[in-house]
Amino acid sequence: MSQEPQPTLESLQRENEALKRRLTKLQGNMERQEQYQQQNASLLRAAMDDLDAEKAKSERLLLNILPAQIVERLSCGEEEIADRFDDVTVLFSDFVGFTEASARTPPKRVVRALNAVFSEFDAHTQALGVEKIKTIGDAYLAVAGLPETRPDHCEAAADLALQMLRTVSEKSDEHDQLGIRIGLHTGAVIAGIIGTHKFVYDVWGDTVNLASRLESSADPGTIHISESVARVLRFDYDVEPRGETALKGKGDVATFYLSGRKTD
Repeated sequence: MSQEPQPTLESLQRENEALKRRLTKLQGNMERQEQYQQQNASLLRAAMDDLDAEKAKSERLLLNILPAQIVERLSCGEEEIADRFDDVTVLFSDFVGFTEASARTPPKRVVRALNAVFSEFDAHTQALGVEKIKTIGDAYLAVAGLPETRPDHCEAAADLALQMLRTVSEKSDEHDQLGIRIGLHTGAVIAGIIGTHKFVYDVWGDTVNLASRLESSADPGTIHISESVARVLRFDYDVEPRGETALKGKGDVATFYLSGRKTD
């Protein structure tokens, strides 16, 4: 039986050197792999940070046009948003003679005046927890009691209307003589999102229509309210009967003027 040749010192040294080279190469590969992992982790963190920043930016933009609760529902994947609210107060306002005045006023001055007043209105709606729905030209539509219901929606809308009157009075000297009419009505509405391009959160229903008709039939500089609003406000606010008012589609109905809060 033949015996295997015994390794020599030289051959052992060669194998040892070869093993060292393989170990060095393996160590280099591991170091490069670790560097790649660190680079990938860094790139991933940067990508996630960019994604979070874009998401936050998108949410801020949405919050400028939609209520926070609606944005959250959209974020959760809800596609069709439509709700019925049985008890809200709708506020509709419009400037008196603004269309005629804007026809003879430089465009920048018109926009500047509207922006100054509407910015104040927006601040009041936020402070009072009333939901601004939209502006239509020089008209302003807001609703108290949605998308979160609240028992004092009528009072919140009344306070907003009084703040709006004060704002217009203060701004009149800066932007010529502004006159405003405001209508308030309490009732049920349907609220939801319509459209996919430039979509809006909007409200519909007879309550909205009646608030608009109360506004259009009001005297300049007044807050014209329905009987349902007057019943709620009569204890804490100054409410004066106007008498029978002809409203389109409703006939002659009892309406009232709101002039302020009662003083103790």
